[in-house]
Parts: sequence; C-alpha cells; structure tokens
Amino acid sequence: MKSFILNINGEEKTVKVESDTPLLWVIRAELKLTGTKFGCGKGLCGACTIHINDVETRSCQTSIDFLDDEDRITTIEGLSKDASHPVQKAWIKHDVPQCGYCQPGQIMTASAFLSRNSNPEDDEIDSAMKMNICRCGTYQRIRKAIHTASKEIKNAR
Repeated sequence: MKSFILNINGEEKTVKVESDTPLLWVIRAELKLTGTKFGCGKGLCGACTIHINDVETRSCQTSIDFLDDEDRITTIEGLSKDASHPVQKAWIKHDVPQCGYCQPGQIMTASAFLSRNSNPEDDEIDSAMKMNICRCGTYQRIRKAIHTASKEIKNAR
C-alpha cells in the first residue's frame, strides 16, 4: 500500500491503495464519488469516463500510479455543483437519459470534446462519442444535446 495525493474536483485528497489500483475504484470505493460507473472494465463502453487535465480518460484502465502530482482529475461530480455546465443543461433539456447508467461517461466525453471543438458537425460528434455505449440507444438525443451545448458555449464567449 502506498499513499497518493490526488487533485480531484479541485480538492486535494489522500488515499492509501496499491499502486496498480484502477482510478475507477479509487474514485468509487476510496473517495465515495459514485457518479463514475463501472461498465465493462476494459475501457470499451465509456461508463467510467473522467477527465485528467481536461482530457477524457477511461478510469477503469488507468491505474493510480499513472498520475503525476500536478494532474487534475475531474469526475461528473466536479463538472459543476448544480448541473449548470452547458452539457448537463442540454442533457436535461433534451431528456437524454433513459436508464441513465452511461450518462455520466457520456457527459464527460461530450464536455471534453466540446472544449476542443465548440462547433461540431454530426459526423464529428458521432466520431467523438462512438466509444461511449448507450444500451438504451439515446444517440439521437445525445447528438441534439451536444449541438445545444455547443451553441451555449459559443454564445458565452
């Protein structure tokens, strides 16, 4: 066991875990931030997506020893405190979730994507989101929500 200091959602947290522990389990079990979900455990479905330094990252495939001291981790809980992020608001507006299980990962992927491309075309959205699986099949609503969020982001500038 080793102690790690993490910058997560703007706060410094210390955890004591094995160095090969996946971030998913550090986030969920040690830090009790349960918005990040376990899906496949192989980095294929996207349910475990978080941001490391504003880049979408599969937390089930990223061990805690991968991090440097200056790395910033953001989970769905840290995206905004009151669902005020443009992507979260668009998700609500378009009633995107059905079961909701995959949605934290979908939102984290979409928000990172929009930070790089605030005016995406449908094919760019599809490409950016293709590694996030929604078993309920809400892909059309996800695309609409991303377009809505992109407009809000552009208008805020």
